Amino acid sequence: MVSIAVNKGRENVAMLGIGAYRPTRLVSNDEVCEVLDSTDQWIFERSGIRNRRWISGDETVRTIAVAAAERAIASSGIDRAEIGTVILATGTWPYKTPHGAPSIAYDLGINGVAAFDLESGCGGFCYGLGVGADLIRAGSAKYVLLIGVETMSVGMDPHDRGTAFIFGDGAGAVVIGPSEENGISPTVWGSDGENALAISQNYDILAYEDRAEELQGTDPATDPVGRMVIRMEGPRVFRWAAVTLPRALSTALEVSGVSKDELEVFIPHQANARINELMKKNLGLADEIPMANDVENTGNTSAASIPLAIEEMLVTGKAKGGQTALLLGFGAGLSYAGQVVTLPPAPKEPSF
Repeated sequence: MVSIAVNKGRENVAMLGIGAYRPTRLVSNDEVCEVLDSTDQWIFERSGIRNRRWISGDETVRTIAVAAAERAIASSGIDRAEIGTVILATGTWPYKTPHGAPSIAYDLGINGVAAFDLESGCGGFCYGLGVGADLIRAGSAKYVLLIGVETMSVGMDPHDRGTAFIFGDGAGAVVIGPSEENGISPTVWGSDGENALAISQNYDILAYEDRAEELQGTDPATDPVGRMVIRMEGPRVFRWAAVTLPRALSTALEVSGVSKDELEVFIPHQANARINELMKKNLGLADEIPMANDVENTGNTSAASIPLAIEEMLVTGKAKGGQTALLLGFGAGLSYAGQVVTLPPAPKEPSF
């Protein structure tokens, strides 16, 4: 029998560096309400959001992803030539073909490495963290660059009371690599396709292409039905989250081998402050354990949410590198993914 080689990986893996990019344009609730039939008070009470960032000028999903990645590489201290894989977690790259990760790798000066996109909605970063860590453990890569990036403002109906005030733009990235002590637990993940349409596009790509002639010349800024936009059934998502996420959090702790009392930081996806407070309460975490609240001034940035929230906590001193944190991403799919991690050092170049 022919003997086929097996890769030898590294058991202990951690996030070695983090970087983020926040668009320069800050959009307040009052500005959103110039178009949307709502108020600053109504938005804040229901979501915890006061401001969000939207791309402007020369900023694109590609440029902000590269900016965050550059900062993560610099923060890690790793020679970029050692990065063997780029994972791009996003739902707003403008093309299915070509996918985004190869272009990002080229822009970073590491053209030729393995590069692929991962689309799992707001859980995308935690899905990518699990995949990246396991690639290193399997010996398929030594260092992995994981980027979570979204430009949600591009696919948004400014008149939709269910979504227009929620979403923001941004990018966060981490370098994953071998470490002396393990810093990324096994990933707990799952999905619920029965409720998939609770978060969806208004029409699919083929339908959009069929309408190309009809839509020619429309202005997406004033005619949101002339492009693909996100729709969400908020109450349905909230009910799913209330039932599914506490169980996911408990399981993530169980498989990590870390007790609730050993947790030092809680960093859930920044979708809604009410959902996050409910999760912390149901999990029984002590009041003094800091919880990310980046949603207040960044909004829901989908796959970029968790790395942006980590970076904000490290930069402001709410959390410190080396602390033990529980992560949980959740959203479109409906899907979720979470793990217990050791936080990386604070970035050398903050995003704000």
